[in-house]
Amino acid sequence: MSFLTKEKLNERLVRINEKYTIDEDVFYGIIEHWDEVDLSVDEKIEQSFTSLLNQVSLEMDKIDDIIELKPTCFMGCAFCCYFPIIVTKLEAKLMKQAIHSYPKERRDAIYKHLKQYQVLHEEKLAIARQIDFKEDDNFKKSYRMLDLPCPLLDPEKNMCMAYEVRPIPCRTYVNYLNPVICEENRMPEETVSYEFLYSPYFEALNTFIQWMYEDGDTGEITYPDDLFTEDYLINWLNI
Repeated sequence: MSFLTKEKLNERLVRINEKYTIDEDVFYGIIEHWDEVDLSVDEKIEQSFTSLLNQVSLEMDKIDDIIELKPTCFMGCAFCCYFPIIVTKLEAKLMKQAIHSYPKERRDAIYKHLKQYQVLHEEKLAIARQIDFKEDDNFKKSYRMLDLPCPLLDPEKNMCMAYEVRPIPCRTYVNYLNPVICEENRMPEETVSYEFLYSPYFEALNTFIQWMYEDGDTGEITYPDDLFTEDYLINWLNI
């Protein structure tokens, strides 16, 4: 099987600036929908969160169509699951709520895994937690060199245990070239990250929480603190 070269990929990626535009009304429409549904505040927020995440994935599909490429990432390929994942306290809370709503068998398996994870990777976790992602320009490389897996990575299946609510960085990081690139390099330069998709997602989520705040009830969310407090996922999922 033949794969694109980096040069050919760059030619395709130019199409994004030429043909792709984020339709923020789509994201706004999602939160409008859940604002009108008869659910509890916590349920509304959780549904908005998961729907906005899904929309980011749909935007990724649109981009793939424009550049006429599909990621070469495949099930069981988890090299990107060793990068540092940083999320807000809000996102962490909503991920936990989603996990808590899973069927008992799945939920219990995740909780058991997370407890074992803290013990199994105790030394690496201690080092990782000392890496300052706000002040250290090389934090990503320092973290990646630890070969510390994501706390939600199933070590047997090499799959995310909470795939439906995986964070934005996990959704927007892709490889269109030979997958061996990720296998042979901890920090491959050929991969692509569509980080710009974070903005419409988070702005819509922020707007929705603000509506709840103005109505006098944000459920389990502390507004605005939870939206602007960031940390490693390894810390948020330290149970």
